Amino acid sequence: MTASVQHQSQRSNGSTVITVAAVQLNCSDSVEENIDRAIEQIKRAAAKGARLICLQELFTSPYFCQSEDHDQFQWAESIPGPTTDRLCAVAKQEKVVVVAGLFERRAAGLFHNTAVVVDSDGSLAGKYRKMHIPDDPYFYEKFYFTPGDTGFCSFETSVGKVGVCICWDQWFPEAARLTALSGAEFLVYPTAIGWQAPEKAEFGESQRNAWQTMMRSHAIANGIYVIAPNRVGTEDHIQFWGSSFVADPYGNLLGVAGEQPETLVVDCDPDLIETARTHWPFLRDRRIDAYGAITKRFLS
Repeated sequence: MTASVQHQSQRSNGSTVITVAAVQLNCSDSVEENIDRAIEQIKRAAAKGARLICLQELFTSPYFCQSEDHDQFQWAESIPGPTTDRLCAVAKQEKVVVVAGLFERRAAGLFHNTAVVVDSDGSLAGKYRKMHIPDDPYFYEKFYFTPGDTGFCSFETSVGKVGVCICWDQWFPEAARLTALSGAEFLVYPTAIGWQAPEKAEFGESQRNAWQTMMRSHAIANGIYVIAPNRVGTEDHIQFWGSSFVADPYGNLLGVAGEQPETLVVDCDPDLIETARTHWPFLRDRRIDAYGAITKRFLS
């Protein structure tokens, strides 16, 4: 199923519009099936005019972090590797930029939750390793992932500078700020978040609202576009809620997906970044001389 907002190559004032896509999929135990499904959606989004196409966190496998199990390390692969080879090929074929979340095997016993950015010529523009690693019931990521060492960064691509953070990074304004300060125009959050059955009735809607509100605030505070592709489907203890969205530099929702497999396609005007930042000059008015204490754990 594909939802779309009408694609335009240019607005009436002549500015170039970048059409972006957020792909949300359910994942099976078959890596090949998951990759095939993702590539199919990349091609469909490209046919609708998308030039920046974003996949969810750990899209090649089930969300295996619901238990601490050494057998689950089998899902990891090198970067570059077989999945990035396929992503590079389809990006080059369709002339699109692709952002995708992978389980990276860096070396024996050293693993990362990583997102790659593939440019439209089929080259790897860069990779980001998840910096904030959660350890909650059924999100036992500290067992699997070494914290990232890439820092918060963005990558030059044919659609502009693309920054990436991953899932749990969503809750940290420092991560969004530093990514924006690296020059990011689009901040992508590949995500795997959902409800646990005992909590959904009482807390479910507020949890999802907080998730969306937090990232919309990053768009506003930094004057950038935010793209959040989340996975869907029920896997063991978690019902992933989908609800992938794109927010503009004013925090407006340009599109929101449902809770089923879907590809959301919307238009983004890069000129709006300049407009937002000059009318709401948060970057101008930052007191960078007064923020040294932010590096402390707590001020007492």
